[in-house]
Amino acid sequence: MTDFLKSLGIADPGGSGWLIVIFTFIVAWTVTWRFIPRVRQFALKVGWADQPNARRLNKEPLPNAGGLAIFAGVIAALTVATALRPILIQEVQVQILAILLGGAILVMVGFIDDQFGLPPLFRIAVQVLSALLLIAVGIRFNAAFGTALDPVLSVFLSVFWIVGITNAINLMDGVDGLAGGISYITAMCLLAVSAQNPEWAAGTLVLAALAGAALGFLRHNFHPSKIIMGDAGAYFFGYVLAATSLLGNLKLTTVFSLIPTMLFLLLPILDTSQVVIRRLLRGQNPMSTPGKDHIHHRLLERGFSQRRTTLTLWTLTLGFNLLAMAVQPSVPGRVVLVTALVTAGLLAYTVWRKLRAVWRETQLEGGGLG
Repeated sequence: MTDFLKSLGIADPGGSGWLIVIFTFIVAWTVTWRFIPRVRQFALKVGWADQPNARRLNKEPLPNAGGLAIFAGVIAALTVATALRPILIQEVQVQILAILLGGAILVMVGFIDDQFGLPPLFRIAVQVLSALLLIAVGIRFNAAFGTALDPVLSVFLSVFWIVGITNAINLMDGVDGLAGGISYITAMCLLAVSAQNPEWAAGTLVLAALAGAALGFLRHNFHPSKIIMGDAGAYFFGYVLAATSLLGNLKLTTVFSLIPTMLFLLLPILDTSQVVIRRLLRGQNPMSTPGKDHIHHRLLERGFSQRRTTLTLWTLTLGFNLLAMAVQPSVPGRVVLVTALVTAGLLAYTVWRKLRAVWRETQLEGGGLG
């Protein structure tokens, strides 16, 4: 067993570090899963819900405060990790706190936007400030093209990446379970890569909490969804994934140096890029123009159900992420295989639990009508 754990990149199988990571995942999973029904009930009572309209797929008011439960699950898990392994947390607390502070700001902004609406430029300005917070603590691209503009280019690329991914995940949130599943899969694969590098401990812990929270959320968000994450949850997922993918002070010596990092989030990047280009060609403002021009909308138009659309795009996301892992020189093939099996297995279990619950509800309703 010890040899197997070492082959997965666990430097000290006899220590408690890797167990803390697993426990962090479980706590986030459990807290989010159990907390969401209470958030949903309260949200319906006070009117925190998306109303049906021509752009949305829901036929009745759908609570949009899932992001609050996701954030609570991540915070609860990291708080427990701090209590169990304070020395480990102290070593990486600056980066963890920066990620959580920036994430908290975006959760607040996203939640206000969900309920009352905020101008696009204001949301972008807050996202830029949150990106600069990460850059200030060293979470950034490191341009090394040998020019005097390298420092400026590093900041520009880092801000563009963080703001772009934050919005890309938000734009994918158009079908039940899609954005949550993409975030879960990406977090799990980034977690496996981060675990191979002891100096990336901040990313390992945060990603464990994020993946657990995403999985707990999917238990209630897979079609038919009982709650959605809203901008609050989507911004949080996008921001944290963008931040953790930059850990390690990634050095860019050519344009192609970006490709391994981009592969982890290739589907949201492709979807957002084609939407922006199409809207610009039509003379529309990509930031404020609504439309059904995303990849998931096109699948729905072809006759795909919401579940089939979600499962198809989950599969693509997992494929891109496994490819991203395979091209990382520090990740052995066995790690890629185990990550694929664990990620897909937990996702399948969550979907099965959801569908079983839906079937039971249908049976009870049918019995009541009879």
